[in-house]
Amino acid sequence: MGQDIKLTASDGFKLGGYRADPAGAPKAAIVVIQEIFGVNHHIRTVCDRLAAEGYVAIAPSIFDRTQPNFQCGYSPDEIATARKFIANPDWAAMLRDTQSAIDAVKDVGPIGIIGFCLGGSIAYAAATKLSGLSAAVGYYGGAVVRFADDKPNVPTQLHFGEKDAGIPLTDVETIKAKRPEVEVHIYPGAQHGFHCDERASFDKASADIAWPRSLAFFAKHLKK
Repeated sequence: MGQDIKLTASDGFKLGGYRADPAGAPKAAIVVIQEIFGVNHHIRTVCDRLAAEGYVAIAPSIFDRTQPNFQCGYSPDEIATARKFIANPDWAAMLRDTQSAIDAVKDVGPIGIIGFCLGGSIAYAAATKLSGLSAAVGYYGGAVVRFADDKPNVPTQLHFGEKDAGIPLTDVETIKAKRPEVEVHIYPGAQHGFHCDERASFDKASADIAWPRSLAFFAKHLKK
């Protein structure tokens, strides 16, 4: 359903990515932002699922400036390797690369953004800083609390696991207090990465609620 693509950021940097197109005329477009594991099988599957729902889905490879084409799985060794990418994250560069994906699909119609883990934080930051979006959804973004003083410019929905070892509920409460206009959902018993069925922390019960909730949010806010 999808294909590898090339994108060009505003500073001229060329990065890779993945794009999946629906069988028929698209409803809208959704930018998909990766976890720390790259545009891997899981992120490509998310794009394919969105395409099956009628959206053009595009996932920029936001680690290409550090290591082109990086992608990995979820073993302890792979997780340790992937963590090196966020030791000192260049948020400005990742947002430039995210903007390149938004710009690549602006001819489709309204554009949403969805991100997971690191991508959840970027989706929130994109909602506050980037142009061309109509809605944003973030899953378990650990840095959202750091960005919570910034008000999203578009409707925004956030998902967190109650038992996320890296995102204490006090952080989620801070986000809710600072940003009452943002729709925040907490999933009882769910850990970090609960949406990804390739991770040990996958929580089907939570994912089966969060995903339709995300799709309904996009359906509401990405109308032509």
